Amino acid sequence: MRPLLLLFSLLLSLSASAGIFDQRPATSPGLGAALNNSADFLPVSEAFRPSLIERTDRSLRLRFTNAEGYYLYRQRFAASSAPAGVPLGKLQLPAGQLKQDEYFGTVEVYYGILDLSIPLDPAHSDPFTLLLTYQGCADQGLCYPPETTRLQIPAAGAGAATIPATPAQPAPPALAWHELLLFFLAGLGLTFTPCVLPMLPILSGVVLRGQVGGMRGFSLSLAYVLPMAACFALLGALMGTFGAELNLQARLQSPWVLVPFAIFFVAFALAMFGLYELRLPQALSAPLDRLAGKTRGGSLWGAAVLGIVSSLLVSPCVSAPLAGALLYISSSGDALGGGLKLFVLGLGMGTPLVLFATGGGALLPKSGTWMVGVRNAFGVLLLAVAIWLLERVLPGPLSLALWGLLAAGVALSLGTLEFTRKSARQRILQLFGLLLLAYAVACWVGALRGAADPLRPLGQAGAQLATNSQQPWTTLAQPEALAAALQDARAAGRPVLLDVYADWCISCKVIEREVLPAVEVREQLDGFRLLRFDMTASNAAQRALLDRYQLFGPPALLLFAADGREWRDLRSIGETTAAELAERLHSATAREIGNNQ
Repeated sequence: MRPLLLLFSLLLSLSASAGIFDQRPATSPGLGAALNNSADFLPVSEAFRPSLIERTDRSLRLRFTNAEGYYLYRQRFAASSAPAGVPLGKLQLPAGQLKQDEYFGTVEVYYGILDLSIPLDPAHSDPFTLLLTYQGCADQGLCYPPETTRLQIPAAGAGAATIPATPAQPAPPALAWHELLLFFLAGLGLTFTPCVLPMLPILSGVVLRGQVGGMRGFSLSLAYVLPMAACFALLGALMGTFGAELNLQARLQSPWVLVPFAIFFVAFALAMFGLYELRLPQALSAPLDRLAGKTRGGSLWGAAVLGIVSSLLVSPCVSAPLAGALLYISSSGDALGGGLKLFVLGLGMGTPLVLFATGGGALLPKSGTWMVGVRNAFGVLLLAVAIWLLERVLPGPLSLALWGLLAAGVALSLGTLEFTRKSARQRILQLFGLLLLAYAVACWVGALRGAADPLRPLGQAGAQLATNSQQPWTTLAQPEALAAALQDARAAGRPVLLDVYADWCISCKVIEREVLPAVEVREQLDGFRLLRFDMTASNAAQRALLDRYQLFGPPALLLFAADGREWRDLRSIGETTAAELAERLHSATAREIGNNQ
């Protein structure tokens, strides 16, 4: 039981860290039918339409109307004035919708209509120009560069408003059912720890007063569990609100936040391994203990009071995972989702008590050393979360090496390298340990080769090395340098594949990681000059280049003939697949051969 739980936790953590449960913009349906997909996207002025609702002497009210399938990033908003001396308060934004991305982590976005406000100094009532900066993307896989629009703000009291001032209703954050299931299973697992499960008979004696079995036992246990879960839900909602006010989902992109969080999770994991205990301060726990001792069981109200007190007097085995869950919820900034998750966690923790109260001890497993394995499994899971957080600030190969270290540690705990006489069951578990140890070695080898994907520790590195060895990419950031490189390719009589890229572009990362290293694409790259235009800075010259090529933003893949002409019908705008890009490259090669004959 103990090794299997450790193995399950490790595999679950690796899956989550690699983005199995994440979502990213989907490729445009039917893309292969129309190779030039420029018409699939709107100009930025049509995708996002800002306007002024109202100006008072104390605030500005603004509205963004986003086209369907287009969204704005919360952390990309900024405001300034012209002239610069106009005092502006901090931009006030409502809670947005959480979007999970395997490359950028959790980001907060706005779909549909967004209303925002900016506090003003009442002493300044003159008209001025507002410079409002924003950035958005399309679900089909296109990221627009940061855009700055100029809004003419009238004098206070002028009464100018461009649209009716109707408050916007932000879309609620999407809450996946698998997340609730995982929190329920976590709560259930927390009950089967050495310092919780043995307390169930004692606790049931206080709550049930010997009334075990039947509907009376069921109703009393439910009266105990529901208030306990409701207190957890309140705590989760408060942590979600706290995280939203601090905008932790955006701040979690900073090493100054990620590293302390990772250290916290490591500290909680060490507590689960038994190095020390986490408890409430004596000043808080003593009064709660006295309150619990005075509460009479055997009644619904008494059971409810005991449930509330129990939610505050968590045991040392529960404290570390619960604290980790609170940190996770505070980083999401989702009050409703945080409340639901911890409510489900409380239901999971209370399920064994309900089973015990309804059917007696026959429905519960007996205490044993296997419960130490449950506690250690949570410790492994907390270490995995710490590595997942550090992935955003550490180099990819170093993160992969840490995953290998965690896998090796679990393998050793399974007794993989112990060669004493073992039973058949122990030998089977040792075989699982050998598989984990082999995976750990693959991670370390892949890390030395520059790989970063924990699900493909060797394959991804090989694909990347093959791409680099066949055709190196030339990265340019200035339009003049790009023009010179295109002229050189024309003089050499070589066709060109141009990749328009930016670090803040999610779909660019997808193409770089999954499309360009694909075998069917690499086979078509021979003979092409590979150029990458990096417009991460998004300065005026780079944006002018986008206008010159009639592009809205990255990603874009453009193909040029050997004579310098672009095959506009073969260009790809937005996210694409390896098969679609291979088809474009094949068509370009066939045309080039036809031109040379």
